[in-house]
Amino acid sequence: MRFYLLVFAVAVAGIAANSALARQPLKNDPRRPVEKIAADLDIAPGQFVACFSNVNPAPQGTRASGARETANKAILLPCLQAANPAISNTRLDAVMDKYRPEGRVAGN
Repeated sequence: MRFYLLVFAVAVAGIAANSALARQPLKNDPRRPVEKIAADLDIAPGQFVACFSNVNPAPQGTRASGARETANKAILLPCLQAANPAISNTRLDAVMDKYRPEGRVAGN
């Protein structure tokens, strides 16, 4: 019985931690809607936060240069695909464009 209680407690703690991560703004892009993006990518919000933590987004109100976008995608896409192999470059672009305040990036 104690084993099952321990397993349940660990599961609840994991869910709570993931939920807390989802509510926290991204340190490098606090306005990005983590829960919505994660839902569209079919991953947990905490997974998106972890993958996005090494991305270097353009300053608010500006668009990323081609070089910055390529560098960010090289970090973000493989990490997200580890969480959900069905995420393609096209799907990632579509989801990120959907939630980008300034709209779709040219060339995507």
